[in-house]
Amino acid sequence: MRLSTKSRYAVTAMLDLALNGSQGPVTLADISENQSISLSYLEQLFAALRAKGLVRGVRGPGGGYYLGRDAGEISIADIICAVDEWVEYTRSKAQQMPPETTCTTRGLWEDLSQQIFDFVAGISLQDLVIRGQQRAAELSRPETRPAVVGLKDRAA
Repeated sequence: MRLSTKSRYAVTAMLDLALNGSQGPVTLADISENQSISLSYLEQLFAALRAKGLVRGVRGPGGGYYLGRDAGEISIADIICAVDEWVEYTRSKAQQMPPETTCTTRGLWEDLSQQIFDFVAGISLQDLVIRGQQRAAELSRPETRPAVVGLKDRAA
């Protein structure tokens, strides 16, 4: 599996929606500003996400987007597969290898692709929200903040 820019932006936008959608619908303009993703690109992504039922839109003044399901029910794999064809690592790598190498390593690449899929399928948007909250809490405690090291100190 390869993670494309499209997939990464879709996950980022959906995380923004999960974090900010509890107060009401979130506009694509807000996500665009928060995440520095072009509005036209977000429109394309959200058309695909809407088609798969991962988001739902509200039209009119005060409109925007909500998650289509609970954040705990949307896996990262759901998001990736909604906006991008699932690209198995075997397809892209096998085409670049000599024929005699392809048959001996193809199983390895297929296993790797499955492992990646299983990994992202096991992580929900809610999991990412919780991880982010935990990380923010850790960084807010003075004893756990990373020390700032200057370039001179790093070279020593």
